[in-house]
Amino acid sequence: MSADTNLMPIAGAIDPVPVPRATTARADGRVELVGLSKDNIRAAFEAAGLESKQAKLRAKQIWHWIYNRGVSDFEAMSDIAKAQRPWFSERFVISRPEVVEAQVSSDGTRKWLLKTHDGHDFEMVFIPDADRGTLCVSSQVGCTLNCRFCHTGTMALVRNLEPAEIVGQVMLARDALGEWPSQPEGRMLTNIVMMGMGEPLYNFDNVRDALKIVMDGDGLGLSRRRITLSTSGVVPMMERAGAEIGVNLAVSLHAVTKEIRDEIVPLNRKYGIEQLLEACAAYPGANNARRITFEYVMLKDKNDSDEDARELVRLIRHYRLPAKVNLIPFNPWGGAPYECSTEERIKSFSNIIFEAGISAPVRTPRGRDIDAACGQLKTAAERKKRSQSVRGTDENGSWSREAA
Repeated sequence: MSADTNLMPIAGAIDPVPVPRATTARADGRVELVGLSKDNIRAAFEAAGLESKQAKLRAKQIWHWIYNRGVSDFEAMSDIAKAQRPWFSERFVISRPEVVEAQVSSDGTRKWLLKTHDGHDFEMVFIPDADRGTLCVSSQVGCTLNCRFCHTGTMALVRNLEPAEIVGQVMLARDALGEWPSQPEGRMLTNIVMMGMGEPLYNFDNVRDALKIVMDGDGLGLSRRRITLSTSGVVPMMERAGAEIGVNLAVSLHAVTKEIRDEIVPLNRKYGIEQLLEACAAYPGANNARRITFEYVMLKDKNDSDEDARELVRLIRHYRLPAKVNLIPFNPWGGAPYECSTEERIKSFSNIIFEAGISAPVRTPRGRDIDAACGQLKTAAERKKRSQSVRGTDENGSWSREAA
C-alpha cells in the first residue's frame, strides 16, 4: 500500500479499500474513483481482491470510461464482464457533485450551485466566448483571505475541496455541454481558471492532483497552457506550483502600495508586494510566451489614479516581469465598501499601461445578473438561509413569506 493512502472500511463485511488521506469517507462506504490517480485506482482494486494483472487491466479500462466517455455507471462499461460489474458497484462509485441549482445569465454565462457528498455548498461558473469557453473552478468551500472587495471573501472557510470535487466540476460541465466522448477538437470548454471560491495554494496537494488528471493525455486531456491558477499571493507555494503543476499563473494584485493592498488584500500584511513580485520573477516557466497575469480590480478613488498606473508599470519593469494586466471593473454586491471606477478613469489607467508596452485589457463583466461575475461568488444557499431567517416559518415548519 502506498504511503499516501489509508484504509476505509466498506459496509457489509467487504475488505477495506485504500483511499487518499484527503478523501472524506462516503456514508455508503464506497470509494470514489474520480480524483484518484491511475496508480491509486489500480492499488484500490488490488486491495479489494483483484490480482495484480487484472487490477492493472481494469484500472486502465475504467479510467478510459470515466475520463474519455464520461460514464458513471459500471453497468455501461461494455468491456467489463457482466458478472464482474456488480462487484465494482458494491465497492466503488463514480460520481459528480450534486447540482442544487443551475442558472443561465442573459449573456450565456452559466452558474451552478453544487453540494459535496457531506452536505457543503460551493459554486462554479462557465463563461462562453466566440473562440473559447472558460470554466471557473472552485478549490475550497468558502475562503480565508477576506479580501474586502470580494463577496466570496466574506464567507468563512468550511473545508478544502477534494480532488474528486475539483475534477468533478470539469466533468459536470462536460455533462452539461454534451462533450462526451472526450475529444480535443470542437470543445466548448477549452480553458480552465482556478479562480472560483477559495485560494488554490492553500489547498495545494488536492489542486495539484486534480489538475494532473485534467491535463493527463489519457484523462481529460486539457493542455497546461489552457489552465490558469490564480493566487492572492501565497508566496511560499508559488515556486512549488510552477514546478509541480506548471500551469499559467495569475496574481490578484489589485494595488501598488503597501497601505492600499494591506487594506483590500489582507494577505499582503504577511507577504508584501516586494516578496510577491520576487516570487513572480522566479516562477518556473514564465516568459514572454507565457506571461504572468496581474489581476487588478478597479475601485473608485482607491487604486485607480494615473499615479497608481505609472507605479504598476514601474514595478513590472523593475522586476523584469513578462506580464500582462487584466483590469476588472468592480462588480458590486450588497454591503460592499467600494464603488466601481468610472469608465473614463478605467480607460485612462489602461492607456497608461498600454503606452508603456504592457497589455492591459479591460475585462468585460459577465454573469452579473446571476451573481457569477468576478468576486461575486457566494453560495445561493447562504443567501437563502438569510432570507429564510427573516421570513420565519409557519406552524408546519415550512418557510412562509408572511411570517414575521
